[in-house]
Amino acid sequence: MSQRPPSPKVLLLRVAALVLVLGGGFFLAVKMGWVGDLDAEGVRTLVQSAGAWGVVLYLVLFALGELVHIPGMVFVAAALLLWGPWAGAAVGWLGCVVSVVVTFVVVRSVGGQALTAIDKPWMTKALAWLGKAPIRTIIALRLVMWVAPPLNYLLALSGVKFRDFVIGSAVGLLAPVAFIAYAADWIFN
Repeated sequence: MSQRPPSPKVLLLRVAALVLVLGGGFFLAVKMGWVGDLDAEGVRTLVQSAGAWGVVLYLVLFALGELVHIPGMVFVAAALLLWGPWAGAAVGWLGCVVSVVVTFVVVRSVGGQALTAIDKPWMTKALAWLGKAPIRTIIALRLVMWVAPPLNYLLALSGVKFRDFVIGSAVGLLAPVAFIAYAADWIFN
């Protein structure tokens, strides 16, 4: 049994709600000084102060940071500073995956699959890549854009399955995080 597409009014309301939720979160983060002022050293200090709960706090901060557009590099760099190149890369990768999954769930929950309702040839063509080879397409996108919030929003608003999103993201994020861990000395100096 196929599901009826939502009416244009429902789609508009869902997208408006999404803009309010994400915009409100960003506004709040700016007012609290998180956006622009939070750097790898600041994340490291916060996580170290949490003691045994440090990894959990790191994952929560990364997920919230992704929602309000704090660059993922800040969090991966903090993981490398905290736990060294190998463990830091592993925790940084896990943080990347958790953050994009949280963003996907929030955006999909509020905005639904709004892009699938756009009846334009260019949109149909763009979404066809996801339909034919979703995991490979997401891997390729992650290699180029890794944790970019706009990419997460677009994928969440598309018709891609959650499972395909998670697998494609997890695999696609391995190379960028490994590269950052490998180049960490050069990056930090």
